[in-house]
Amino acid sequence: MTKEHRPVEDLSIWRDAQQMLLKARREEVETVWDRYETQSPHCKFCELGLTCKNCNMGPCRISPKEGGKMQRGVCGADAHVIVARNFGRFVAGGAAGHSDHGRDLIEVLEAITEKATTDYHITDEAKLRRVASELGIEGDGRDLQAVAVELVSTCYNDFGSRKKEVGFTCRVPEIRKQIWKKLGIMPRGVDREIAEMMHRTHMGCDNDAPNTLLHAARTALADGWGGSMIGTELSDIIFGVPTPSTTRANLGVLRKDMVNILVHGHNPVVSEMVLAAARESEMVQKAKESGASGINIGGLCCTGNELLMRQGIPMAGNHLMTELAIVTGAVDAMVVDYQCIMPSLVQTSACYHTKFITTADKAKFTGATHIKFDHHHSSSQARQVIELAIEAYRQRDPRRVEIPGKPVDITTGFSVEALLSALGGTLDPLLEVVKSGKIRGFCAIVGCNNPRMKHDSANVGLAKALIKKDILVLVTGCVTTAVGKAGLLMPEGKNMAGPGLKEVCSLLNIPPVLHMGSCVDNARIIQLCAALADALGVDIADLPVWGAAPEWYSEKAVAIGLYCVASGIPVQLGTPPHITGSKVVTDLALHGLEDLVGASFLVEEDPEKAADIMDERIRRKRKALGLEL
Repeated sequence: MTKEHRPVEDLSIWRDAQQMLLKARREEVETVWDRYETQSPHCKFCELGLTCKNCNMGPCRISPKEGGKMQRGVCGADAHVIVARNFGRFVAGGAAGHSDHGRDLIEVLEAITEKATTDYHITDEAKLRRVASELGIEGDGRDLQAVAVELVSTCYNDFGSRKKEVGFTCRVPEIRKQIWKKLGIMPRGVDREIAEMMHRTHMGCDNDAPNTLLHAARTALADGWGGSMIGTELSDIIFGVPTPSTTRANLGVLRKDMVNILVHGHNPVVSEMVLAAARESEMVQKAKESGASGINIGGLCCTGNELLMRQGIPMAGNHLMTELAIVTGAVDAMVVDYQCIMPSLVQTSACYHTKFITTADKAKFTGATHIKFDHHHSSSQARQVIELAIEAYRQRDPRRVEIPGKPVDITTGFSVEALLSALGGTLDPLLEVVKSGKIRGFCAIVGCNNPRMKHDSANVGLAKALIKKDILVLVTGCVTTAVGKAGLLMPEGKNMAGPGLKEVCSLLNIPPVLHMGSCVDNARIIQLCAALADALGVDIADLPVWGAAPEWYSEKAVAIGLYCVASGIPVQLGTPPHITGSKVVTDLALHGLEDLVGASFLVEEDPEKAADIMDERIRRKRKALGLEL
């Protein structure tokens, strides 16, 4: 623990977070901010991307020399090659995470078709047939089982090496596909592109930085239009297409009188079963016999978003709130699957009565209770989780319970299908308000939290700055909780928007910020952009759209950002990735990609300045399309 702490007001914009930070300090519980301070200052070589440990002749760290001969690693690689290698592997890691999530959903659908599970079912038969038809699978008049079996095979093939392009590129405007083909970045298979990225960055392979970066783009595209899109679409088929509903957010969703279970991670295969078990009368009765009034399920991060979208389960917090949720002393169990789960949560849980339960063999945590979930026994495994939580509730110390504040209302569940339904079934009404200038453009704010920045300040700041300019904001992942707590996910949030957007929100009774799901569901956003481009007869790069990740931290966020840029959507980042040690790589990311794919990255930490730059680009795109400015 650090001896001197920064004021909690400097760490987070939220009162519930600040209150729990003070409690953590009183109870000597270490948090992510404490560890961040311990790690500071960070290694400059690593920040610049100038370290390499890809072979055993190193590790190497080099400095590009101004005005002189550039230093090289032992193998002879210069700064540009080393930075590009590191960035390529970073992208591959992110693409692997979300795409492996997609593969898990294929396995569940396969188990359903093989009748190897009774715990999971096809919930939306119409969507299954619709998706199958898009992928070239004949569905009319055929038995649903036969269509589902073929869909499973088609999705598995997108992970292999024998195709020329992944299936969902059928949704990509033809002009965009021609750009990809010309550059040699048409995504062929998820695993193929990831494996080739690792091969290219082995010593003695790709030593041309721009060439490495082009394959990084191809790898990211295989995630966005392959693995992630499969994950989103199959989740909808198995668990249902999200529709708008109202629920609540912040640490106030925890209940002193109930068994509190928080689900955390990314995979609804686990959280849906935990929720179902918590609703069983037998489990509720056991909780009451232990002195609780019932069982309360809350969400964290993207698993929370999955249940939020489909089941209306409240959100306790986002990435930097996960430790603080346990600090309340009211969490009886935290159940995790994979991704964005801080290992520190095991130690934080040990400071209280909280059971920390892992469920995936690919994401075990030393010191946790492990209950492996599988398709065949997930219901019984979920009941084990509930029983552990009830047992922990009996050990709860009421004197250590402090639940800060009251929950706020939020509206969620705007899948592409739900958005189209609100518009009467077509994009025409949306296009009309865009043409008239009432909605001047769109920005998807996605991603994470990062202790390098004041918690949620940039996420909320950018959203507020954009809606004032009549730019409709779409959100996924951890940004959801932030804008929800700020009041932007309710129709009343229109009062913070510009006059045009306010009018549209009033007409449709929608918030100025629309929640579209978990971070894997950014696939919904690129699908929507492709549909808008097709409707206007233009390329995605011609649209008045942006992506943004103001407080990103993970490899997945970079993969998302790169597949958006490669699809023609410029992306704002609050902090740069570890590429600034190479002028070649940095210039390509910030400028050169514009000439190649029609979009590039913007790095700007200040949300107001970022919004001004983004608005100027939207103005230029509107002018080029002949739209009202």
